[in-house]
Amino acid sequence: MTALDDMDRALLRELTTDAGRSTSALAKALGLSQPATWRRIRRLQEEGVLQGRRLRLNAEALGFGVTVFLGVKLARKGRVSLEDFERAVSAIPEVQTVEHVLGLYDYRLRIVARDLPDFERVLRRRIMTLPGAGEVEANVLLSEERRPGPLG
Repeated sequence: MTALDDMDRALLRELTTDAGRSTSALAKALGLSQPATWRRIRRLQEEGVLQGRRLRLNAEALGFGVTVFLGVKLARKGRVSLEDFERAVSAIPEVQTVEHVLGLYDYRLRIVARDLPDFERVLRRRIMTLPGAGEVEANVLLSEERRPGPLG
């Protein structure tokens, strides 16, 4: 675990709000110089605290109005490997995340679709035809609240 001071935490909070901001804009918000801010970002990257910056697309604005969380239990017949299932499901463009979980289901998938009939098509033609796919349970996302994470 990396020791973080208050300024590191403030920097991380700023980055979780908008990871695309320039170093000079971050420095101004934090009351630091641009070089000092850059050195902190570089150190946090080297220590593995920052693992890249991601662009978050608005799925609805791109025509994907439905998000579904799908629990997938692998069929035990044939003993399909976890790696084979993960590789196959990760190749489906509508599948945004693949999480191997402990509980009733083996995997939790986040899937975006244009509408419910489109989700049904993805489920029937892509998910259920995967090697090892067994029982599934779908939960349609109604709303989502983003939280900044453990740094508050």
